[in-house]
Order: sequence, then structure tokens, then C-alpha cells
Amino acid sequence: MTTIDRVLVVGATGRTGRHVVAEAAARGLTPVALARDAGRAREVLPGTEIVTGDLTDPGSLADAVRDIDAVVFVHGSDGDSRPDSFERIDYGGVLDVLRALGERRPRIVLMTTFFITHRDHFFNEGGHALDWKRRSERLVRAFGAPYTIVRPGWLDSGPGGEHVSVGQGDTVEGSIGREVLARVLVAALLDDETTGKTFEVFAGPGTPTTDFGALFDGLRPDEPGAPDAVEDTANLPESGEPERVRADLAALRTR
Repeated sequence: MTTIDRVLVVGATGRTGRHVVAEAAARGLTPVALARDAGRAREVLPGTEIVTGDLTDPGSLADAVRDIDAVVFVHGSDGDSRPDSFERIDYGGVLDVLRALGERRPRIVLMTTFFITHRDHFFNEGGHALDWKRRSERLVRAFGAPYTIVRPGWLDSGPGGEHVSVGQGDTVEGSIGREVLARVLVAALLDDETTGKTFEVFAGPGTPTTDFGALFDGLRPDEPGAPDAVEDTANLPESGEPERVRADLAALRTR
């Protein structure tokens, strides 16, 4: 198993990020919270190490990524109503952190969303949230670091519960609580068997899941060099992507 201590949590002060910080600490890790406003972060996450950085300001991230063993991305553009928010934050934030890492290849866990391949879904209207989140996945696969990509269902919606199920192929709809999701994310971070894999995750009533190794067993790895997950529908061809997106991928692949 890869030795991990210092974990940079991107989106640490958010509704999911707070649970990830707590779960990482409970598992004996050292969570390091990335925050634009250090004062607010200290109020939200007392006792947690804070590093200052802004996902929309690439120059602010070099110090934030120094001396970390892993990165967990749980950020998002919630509350930002500008039409380009998904490109700037959900996609651009991942891109700029990866760029700031330079030649280093720490363990990465990226949270995106289920239905990411359903381009006709209402969530993809307007700012094309699903397309930009899917592009952020492609950045992580191209970067060459050991990664796991987790696609949760509707957050804090549905019947609730701690019985966790996983899937691949992006065909199932469900929900999951943020605290349970945080357990999944940190468990995936610490389980080398999830490296190079992408999966959807849901939770509901039933016996609480405690053996995450058994839960992850049987998941198929992504195809090496492929832009998308192993069972994804191929409906966002890379050849038709905006030139800047293709250039971002090419630059990461040649590092």
C-alpha cells in the first residue's frame, strides 16, 4: 500500500469537503485544507492545517501543493452563477492544480458526478456542467498520476442510509449522503486496488458498509491512455473538443 500522510483537500470548506477533512483525520492522515479565505477556513475547520490558494489564480497554488502526498478534489462551482463557472472552477481548478504539481505525481482522488456521460440531462443545460466535469476527469487520466475517480449520486437526497453500492457505465441513478461519501473517498484514497478506476457510488437503507475493500473488489480499471472510463458511452469525441481543451490534454500527456 502506498504511504500517504499529507492530503490536500480541494474544496475543504464546502459541504462535502468538511466531511472529507474529518474522515481523513479520523483515518490518521494529515488533511491540508486549500482555502481562498484562511480566516474563514479556520472558523469552519478548527485545528486543521490551512494553505491559501485560489483555483482561479494559478500563481497562488505553487505553495499549496508543496509537500503533499495526495490530493482529493471535492470542489465545485455551486453558488457561482456566471455562465463560465463550470469551465473556470470544476475544470480549470483541476487543471491549475495539476499544472502547479509540475513533475510530481501524488495520489489523486477526483469527485465528479453520476450521469456525467448523459449529455442531454437537464444538468448539462446552460453552463454544460456535465461536459466540463467529464473534461476534468480526462485531465486526471492524462496527468499520469495514480488516480481514482468517484462519481456520486444526488448528494443528501433520497432515503438516506449507509449501505453503499458502486457501479460502472453511468447507467444507474441514486443518492448518497455527504458523510458517507467522504468515507468512500478516503477509503478509495487508501486502497491501491482502486488505482486507475472510475466508478459511480450510491447509498441507501440497509446494513452499513464497513468493508470498502470488498465493495471495490471487481471494479474494472480504465483502459490505459483512454480519455474516458472503461464502460462510458463514447459521445464526447476528443476530436470535436475546443482547441484549448485538446491543447490542455496534449500538454499533460507530454509531461
